[in-house]
Amino acid sequence: MPYVDRVLQEGESVRHIARISWVTYLPGLFLWAVAGVLAGLLPSAPALHFLVLTVAAIVFIIGAILLARAWFHRVTTEIAVTDRRIIYKRGFVRRYTVEMHMDKVESVDVDQSILGRLLDYGDVIIHGTGMGIEPLPNIDHPLELRNHITAV
Repeated sequence: MPYVDRVLQEGESVRHIARISWVTYLPGLFLWAVAGVLAGLLPSAPALHFLVLTVAAIVFIIGAILLARAWFHRVTTEIAVTDRRIIYKRGFVRRYTVEMHMDKVESVDVDQSILGRLLDYGDVIIHGTGMGIEPLPNIDHPLELRNHITAV
């Protein structure tokens, strides 16, 4: 059962669920592509053949670690907008949660790079009275999240 479903109060309903963007997989996928290119360019000399193959394997393993880390971060992060509050949870064993009531929200900033605009992801920063939620990086459809937060 997701964290958001467990902490909903009586009469509270979820208006929007946001996710971490798939672009968090790009560094690992890039390393896998580099490993594939290295493995495809194997020289005929036995010593160089072994060296290039070893480097390709190491790059592939590092890419796999980055992909697993991105997947775990994406799966264990929950962002929800309800009719009363904003809920942000990350982590699995060591959990970090922040909740902000909607009447405490002052502004919502969206920061998107050119690539972020093309692929529809960006950072969302929610400013509240007296406090703020830390920046939410690499959010899928950040303008949609902002619209759900600022909608009355």
